[in-house]
Amino acid sequence: MDCIDTIIVGNGPSAMILSFILHGHIPYYQANPPHPDPLLHAKLLQNPALLQADVNPLTEHFAASRLSYSTQALPVNVLLDTLVRPSVDVEELECVTNVEWRHEPEKAVPHLVFGDAACAGGQWTDNPMPASWDIQTLSYASMLSLPGYSFADHYRAVTGKELPAFTRPSRQETADYFRRYPGAVHIGDVFRFNQTLSGISRTDQGFYIRSHQLHCKHLVLATGIFTEVLQPSAMLQPLRSLDPVPSLSLLVVGSGFSAADVIISAPKDQKILHAFKWDPEARPSPLRGCHHQAYPEYAGVYRLMKRAALAASPGPPKRGKMRRTTSTPFLETRKWEEVYEGLPNLEFAGVEMKGDHALVTFRQPDGQTLVRAVRGLVYATGRRGTLKYLDPALLAEVLGQTDADPTVTNQSLRAKALNDMEVAPDVFVIGSLTGDSLIRFSYGSCVQAAGKIVGASSGQDRARISSAHTSRPSSSSVGVLRGLDGHDVHPAGVSRPQGDEDRSVLSTISERVLPTGLWKWVRSWWNVK
Repeated sequence: MDCIDTIIVGNGPSAMILSFILHGHIPYYQANPPHPDPLLHAKLLQNPALLQADVNPLTEHFAASRLSYSTQALPVNVLLDTLVRPSVDVEELECVTNVEWRHEPEKAVPHLVFGDAACAGGQWTDNPMPASWDIQTLSYASMLSLPGYSFADHYRAVTGKELPAFTRPSRQETADYFRRYPGAVHIGDVFRFNQTLSGISRTDQGFYIRSHQLHCKHLVLATGIFTEVLQPSAMLQPLRSLDPVPSLSLLVVGSGFSAADVIISAPKDQKILHAFKWDPEARPSPLRGCHHQAYPEYAGVYRLMKRAALAASPGPPKRGKMRRTTSTPFLETRKWEEVYEGLPNLEFAGVEMKGDHALVTFRQPDGQTLVRAVRGLVYATGRRGTLKYLDPALLAEVLGQTDADPTVTNQSLRAKALNDMEVAPDVFVIGSLTGDSLIRFSYGSCVQAAGKIVGASSGQDRARISSAHTSRPSSSSVGVLRGLDGHDVHPAGVSRPQGDEDRSVLSTISERVLPTGLWKWVRSWWNVK
């Protein structure tokens, strides 16, 4: 049976960063120019090797710093983010990195990267909602960039032009960048696509992957928290067999970015019946944090939801809010009063199929019911991750409980990741499994895991890099850039000129998760380039 030092499960951005390091590209602090935080600069001058960085003393002053450090992400992730992009929030393309990637082949570690996606990029290659691939990401291109081949490099290679500052690439452009990344930085030899691992168990020598009859010494979990789309109840399932038509309402369920993407992408004359949760105090929609100038479409959908919630609440309407809603440019692109109806906080009471449409009964909070005719359903209430590829014993070890549910959110391993990315002996988590789902915050977990793996492989003592134990508490405020670049519905814990190859990959992945008829509807108004 084959044996390899390290196996990475998942082939998304964090897996690519870790593979880049394990190929022998080692990060060091680059002191010229010095980091804008003089105290951090002084500390790193004494020990510039970031694989051996001691996060506690390096980050203990962050809370009192004049610089704006994130209080939401893990300290190790904040540390690497500020070193990779010291002033990205204000200078973006002019930002000069303080990380030097030195190629040291003697520190390379044999490894393989397995993912069930058809190409590199993980969930970025997938579009499980009928939304246009032309929708822009919430992050700027520089915040999506991976080491050795930035998005700006990719843009230059594809278009022959320089990337404009503060570019928000489309999801199609982002997926293409990730697909090309392994080849661009010469790490593609270790990637295995369309591969689903299962039956991973611990052995005396490390781990055994039953599905592929492989042994390894180190196991890295990089499957993220967005692998499985939440499914509608049995009552609503028949609605998915109906192909949408503009004259009848398409039922969209969800209060976040995925639901908003569907509404934004729909034909201008498509009627939308939008059912969503509305609790701005206890569980606000993530759309609330979208500024109307930076994210006009998302801000517009949020205002439609707010208007519907105000109309449904007792008391006189707040006309001032209504006037601001109609003044938003995005909301002037359609006759929303004719095509959109928002139904906040209603329960589904029944579905009666009527041939080419269905009658859906909703129960209001006061017990009264209302009936709407619909044709088609998009259920966008969120995604969750899963560790079902681990056997029960190893799953219990990783999650710290027996009879553990393999379903995971951003809180499932957060407490363990706060102390160390090694959540069980020789088992590491990286990327969104640490609780930080933005790509910009993936570097820290990857560097920390690599430090221990490289150290163990070279026979040296375990690297000292560790997360700070005195992390700031998580805020209850809504952040815009959450989830899969913010494209998630509920915060976890609450519960391209590309060519035929690209089109075939995206088509294959999308059609295996959506009803065929719904994708035909999508293609009738989405002009696939």
